[in-house]
This record gives sequence, structure tokens and C-alpha cells, in this order.
Amino acid sequence: MPLPRNGNLSMVYFQDFVLEGFKGGLETQALLFAVFLALYMVTMLGNLTMIMVITLDAHLHSPMYFFLKNLSFLDLCYSSVIAPNALVNFFSPSKVITFVGCATQLFFFSLLVTTEGFLLGVMAYDRFMAICSPLHYPITMCHSACTRLVLGTYCGGCLNSVVQTSFTFRLPFCSSNRINHFFCDVPPLLQLACGNTAINELILFGICGLIIVGVTSVVLVSYGYIMVTILRMRSGAGRRKVFSTCGSHMASVTLFVGTVFVMYAQPGAIESMEQGKVVSVFYTLVIPMLNPLIYSLRNKDVKEALWRLGQKHTAM
Repeated sequence: MPLPRNGNLSMVYFQDFVLEGFKGGLETQALLFAVFLALYMVTMLGNLTMIMVITLDAHLHSPMYFFLKNLSFLDLCYSSVIAPNALVNFFSPSKVITFVGCATQLFFFSLLVTTEGFLLGVMAYDRFMAICSPLHYPITMCHSACTRLVLGTYCGGCLNSVVQTSFTFRLPFCSSNRINHFFCDVPPLLQLACGNTAINELILFGICGLIIVGVTSVVLVSYGYIMVTILRMRSGAGRRKVFSTCGSHMASVTLFVGTVFVMYAQPGAIESMEQGKVVSVFYTLVIPMLNPLIYSLRNKDVKEALWRLGQKHTAM
């Protein structure tokens, strides 16, 4: 195996990586394949349905559902960055991913997941404006403002993705090319580096910590004002509707922030790869599958839109 000849950290000693995935024999791999396939198919069906319903039903052409459609799009995309390759590797004898393919997967995964975190914060702000300042809401959250907010989340996601990917793949991977994970992520890649990874770990924990604290702060402040407004409401039906809408969003935020914190923003996260694999399955497949179910089952408007589309399809 070649050893480093100079201090150039951009030098790469392997053209390919091997994604080791989950341990176990053929039966275990077949069971995991079935679980991953089922989760991915439900994720695809649920998020595509949400996108279609919100796009086709004029009653859902509002800022809240504009953001929800973008959330479904992000869930669809970042699960698709991971799941197809993972499904192929369950029965692949080599489990090889090229260096460029690994960097590309990490870049898009980091971009989409970070963007989703920022979008959840934007959705909390949208609910704050709708409930606490309803008279200014149509002006403050006009279509152009909503579009700029969504573009801002993508810009933030892209910035984090560029930083994480560039700093990770500047390291020399000369100790091994076997990634102890089912996709290319920063923690397992840092385990393979034969250079000093202290700066990389600091960047990972620092940026992820800032994102989690920032998003959580926006959500908590927004819902603090929302709770005060709800308590002042005299209509019981109005309270129930607000609780239903906000409860769905809070469930999504809690699931997302909790799993990202466990994976990236706690000491020892990089060393705990076996735990990391299980957590990764949760936020790459389970959460994208649950989000459309959470928002559709608890949302009267979405259920009515589904019923209307069903009636139109039956009448045709």
C-alpha cells in the first residue's frame, strides 16, 4: 500500500471506496433489502402524492403548502441519493463506489439534508406570521417572499455542503478504502483518513451545532408566540385547527433535529459507527417516509384535497 510522500493533503491513494454496509449473511442482507425497499417505495409514493395533490388542488396554493411541497421534494431527493445505491449493494459482491461517486453522494446528501433543516425553520416562521400577524401575512409571505426564503435555504445548504465535502476530501485516504457505512458520510470517511482530522471534526460539530441551535431557536421562539396567541383564542374549533397544523410541524422538527443531533452534534458520534448506521436509516428513509403521513393524516385540508382528486379521477 503506498504511503504519503509529502504533506499534500489533496493527494488521494485510492480510486475507489468499498461501502461495507451492514454485517450479516445472505438471509440478513435479504431481510435488510426488503426493509429498505419497502421504506423507499412508501417514501416515493407518499412524497410524490403530496407534491401532486398540492400542485393540482387550487385550495392548497398557499405559503404553508408551498413550503410543504418543497419539504416533500427534499425528502424525495435525499432519500433517492442514498437508497438506490444501498439497495444495489446488498447483493453486490464488490460494493464499490468510485471516489468521485462518493464525493458526489456526500455533496448532495449534505446539501439536501441541511436545506431541509433550514426549511423546517422557515415553516415555523410561516406559521408564526399566519397565526400571530394574520393581517400582514398576505403581504409578508407573498409568493416572491416565499420563493426567496426557499432559495435562501438552498443557499445555506449549498454552503454547508461545499465546506463539508471540500474539507473531507482534502484529507489523504491512505489507511484503508473500506467505509464502515452504507453510504458516504463525513464521520465514517474521517475514520479512514491518515491525516489529522481535528479541524474536520471541529467543523462538523461546529456547523451542525450552529444549524441545530439556529433552527431550534427559530422554532421555539415562533411557537412560543403561537402558544400565547392560541391561549387568547375564544373559538375551540380555531384552537384545534391551529394545534393540528402546528403539531404536525413540531413532530417533523423533533424527529429531524433529534436524529441529526445524535449523529453529528454530540461527542463520540464519529467513533460510534454501528449506532450511526441505525440512526442514519432513520433520517435517510424513515423520516422522509413519515413526513407525508404526518402532514396528511393530521391535516383536514390535505385529506379533503385527496378526496376531491379521487372524485375527479372516478368521474373521468
